[in-house]
Amino acid sequence: MFFKSSENKEKKYDFEKVAALLIHAAKIDENFSNEEEKIIYQTLLKIGANNEKIDKIIQIGKEIEENSNQILDFTKEVKNMSDENKIKIIEALWSIIYSNKKADIFETNLMRRLAGLLYVDNKTMGLIKERIKNKKS
Repeated sequence: MFFKSSENKEKKYDFEKVAALLIHAAKIDENFSNEEEKIIYQTLLKIGANNEKIDKIIQIGKEIEENSNQILDFTKEVKNMSDENKIKIIEALWSIIYSNKKADIFETNLMRRLAGLLYVDNKTMGLIKERIKNKKS
């Protein structure tokens, strides 16, 4: 045939890098809790990660996060996602941050930087933050 097969039209994401970004947010307050890890698992599944490979994705994500000194590499993957998946990830990031009921200066600084890197306007970021904050309190 002259045409490529269109069997696999679904976009394949680098879930390990998305996991690394979520893990980075969870570790930024130096307290990576089980609840935060649960949020990461659920988020990766929501955006299409394979349930059978989720443990491996998380493990590789941890290794990527440990061996990286910048978030730019993680954000490239998220930036190219659909708006729907991008919102799910931002919700997860705020859920991770507010999993202990408060946000510290490092966490809020991370989210401000991510808003710019992911091309999410301040209004949208603020609305998501307030929704998650109210849900967690």
